[in-house]
Amino acid sequence: MAPVTRGFRSRGQERDPRLPPGQYDTQGEWPVLTAEVTPNLRPERWTMSVDGLVDRPSSWSWDEMHALPQSTWSGDIHCVTTWSKLETSFEGVSVDLLLDAAGVQPEAAYVLATSTTGYTTNLPLDDVTGGKAWVVWSNEGRPLSPDHGGPVRLLVPHLYFWKSAKWVTRLTLLEHDRQGFWERNGYHDRGDPWSEQRYQGD
Repeated sequence: MAPVTRGFRSRGQERDPRLPPGQYDTQGEWPVLTAEVTPNLRPERWTMSVDGLVDRPSSWSWDEMHALPQSTWSGDIHCVTTWSKLETSFEGVSVDLLLDAAGVQPEAAYVLATSTTGYTTNLPLDDVTGGKAWVVWSNEGRPLSPDHGGPVRLLVPHLYFWKSAKWVTRLTLLEHDRQGFWERNGYHDRGDPWSEQRYQGD
């Protein structure tokens, strides 16, 4: 696991209140970081599924996802490696719509997001409901590039960005928490940037 370098600023420079502790502003750039080989995923072969503790396990094709009511999120994103991209926007479908269609069972408390590569990340159900998470396919009006998770990625912008799984293909509802790839390798189970929840024990 690569070490995280804490952010810094010049003496006397005012800190941007949009930046969580230890973060720096990329000035509009979006670094590419991944632990996997970028897949060549064709939209027409992609599907999105919701399963686990749901009443109606459900899946959507690319066209079916685009036929759902769409929304735009605007704000800031923060990576555990200390960069932040301010004032960006994404377009896609709210996770709330997908979970409502599947019917979340009362005992469900966690979500495990799975990518087409097999990458996983765990999230409390409360962190992906109530207008907090989306499945997105464009950024600032342009299709997501494969390096940034295109054609589709999860977006959970209030948490560190490793939680916004690239190339997402499935959400599994669980009663108990199940660690994903980075969490098993020492990253925090939740990843709140404002509390600097980077590593287990933070």
